[in-house]
Order: sequence, then C-alpha cells, then structure tokens
Amino acid sequence: MEENLAFYARVFGTSVDKNYDLIRDVYEQITPFKKRLAGKLSGGMKQKLALSCALIHRPEVLILDEPTTGVDAVSRREFWDMLKKIQSQGITIVVSTPYMDEAEMCDRVGLIQKGSLLEITDPSLTPSVGAKLLYSLQSSRGVYAYLDRIRNLEACKHAWLFGDQLHVTLRSEEDASNIKSIIDSWGDPWLHWQAIVPSIEDRFMGLIEQESQEQEETGGSI
Repeated sequence: MEENLAFYARVFGTSVDKNYDLIRDVYEQITPFKKRLAGKLSGGMKQKLALSCALIHRPEVLILDEPTTGVDAVSRREFWDMLKKIQSQGITIVVSTPYMDEAEMCDRVGLIQKGSLLEITDPSLTPSVGAKLLYSLQSSRGVYAYLDRIRNLEACKHAWLFGDQLHVTLRSEEDASNIKSIIDSWGDPWLHWQAIVPSIEDRFMGLIEQESQEQEETGGSI
C-alpha cells in the first residue's frame, strides 16, 4: 500500500512528504496497513488509498465515480467527512453516487436518468419546492395495492413507491382535503395520509414520473 502511494507521487512529479498535509486525515486511517498489499485491503480501505493517490499531487478538480459503492455505512460517513475537509482546501470535487443521502451533502446536484440530465439543483432549496403539495400514504399492512387507485385520481399529479409508503404530488393545495375524503371512503382504517417535506430523492422520483408520463402521452418508449 505504501508503495502504491509513492508510485503515484512519482508519476505526478511530486512526493508524499510535499503534500502530506492534504492527505493526512485520510492516510492516517490506513497507516496501520501500510505494509499490506492493496489487493488485500477491505473495500473501505481501498477507497481511502485510492483517494490518497488521487490527492497526492494536489489537483484543482477531483472526480470520483461512486466512491462509496460497496462500502459499509460507517466508512461512507467517514469518507464524506474527509471530502468536506478536502473541499475546504479549495479543491473542487465532482462525485457520482446512487445514494440520495450523499447527494444532499453536495452544493449542487445534477439528477441523471438513463444518461439524460433531468435537472441541476441546489439540495438545500429542495424542501421549499412543492412542500405543500407532497403527501405520504402509509399503512402497516402495505400500500402497494393502492398505487393505481391513487394514480387514477384526478387530483393526483404523480405517485410513486417510497420504501413502505406511497409519495404523492397533488395538482393544487385544494386537492389535499378531497383526496383525504376519498381515502377515508375506502374503509381501510390502517391508511394514514399526511403532508411531508420533500427530499432530493422525492424531487428525483417526481422528475422520473413526469418524464415517464410525458413519454406515454406522446407515444414514446420508456
């Protein structure tokens, strides 16, 4: 592992000592394994080694492709803490990730589906976008059977499965009480309908639903 880092430093015409202050927080976590072959490291340690190698020449832009895929939750959190420290030193970081909780930690997010850029947004602004129009339908007995029912309601703009819930966007605020009355008329005492604050994942799913609906209306494939 130690040889890997030294090799990358030589490739970029620098040394480990010269930029050690930049990789210190990352490298100190893997120092106990510095004599171990890189291929024998755990997934999280491999990613930290790769990050150290990428930083050793102090780049202006750091591009990471799904750096925490296959890494345990604790290592994921540590990895993002390290990225924030790196960013504070003036390095721009571009990250691709399938995890929406990671996307919410970024300054700007590009939402991509099937190779198409759906939107570029600021995650910190997401809760204020359509916050009064997003609702959740929950039941201890499951809600999948209600998905088509909800989608067929005139007041429903989009609806999608979200874990063990249905998340529903409405066409207007006035529709909320109407849908509540309809749900009550279904006679299922286990159903719970409430307004919720949208997350970046809700924004993403809403855009996918919108794109799918538009393609269906124009006769396109999805």
